[in-house]
Amino acid sequence: LHAPLVLPDAGGVAVQVAVDGPDDEGRRAVTLHSTTDAAEPEAPWVRHATGWLVEPSKEPPALDDTAWPPTGATPLELTGCYDGLAERGLSYGPAFRGLRAAWRRGDELFAEVTIPDLRHDDQGLHPALLDSALHAQLVAEEGDAVVPFAWSGVEVFASGASLLRVRMAPADGDGVSLTAVDQQGQMVVAADSLVTRPLGELGEGAAPGAGELFGVEWAEW
Repeated sequence: LHAPLVLPDAGGVAVQVAVDGPDDEGRRAVTLHSTTDAAEPEAPWVRHATGWLVEPSKEPPALDDTAWPPTGATPLELTGCYDGLAERGLSYGPAFRGLRAAWRRGDELFAEVTIPDLRHDDQGLHPALLDSALHAQLVAEEGDAVVPFAWSGVEVFASGASLLRVRMAPADGDGVSLTAVDQQGQMVVAADSLVTRPLGELGEGAAPGAGELFGVEWAEW
């Protein structure tokens, strides 16, 4: 995730998702760019995300413990948690305030998130539900607020979920792994690794050409 997609105060945003043909390993590169109605025609589009699409696995990962709440986990205090996140620079609207309960067990974090009032039956995984699944990490960790930067090994196994029971645990490097099941214990989504970065490193990301580090100029000799 290279830059946030920020909606302007006026006018629209055109979004382009491009998928390449398969490479020698069968992977397909995918990119997401945008431009605003106010941008000049020759202005470069903002690159928001790049990634790879691969063939899905056949089986979801196995769960170590199906008990809920998790055995031996300690509840986290969530009173006023979204007000606290707003003070740290992350203001969530009503649709994205889905964290209902959270627990800690050693290096593991668990959360229950839901979006009962949003239409979700035609979604593979509603974005507000996925975003809410990450909020336990924000509540549990003090200091600068962080946002998702790099996802690896992400796969959705079921659609239409309105409630997730989430487990996050340390992964290789600086990331965390994530698994989430529905109320019946069916695996909905899993990620091998999620790496975050501080909110302050994002920049504006809204203006056409934002994030372009280099330009071409003629120099007189």
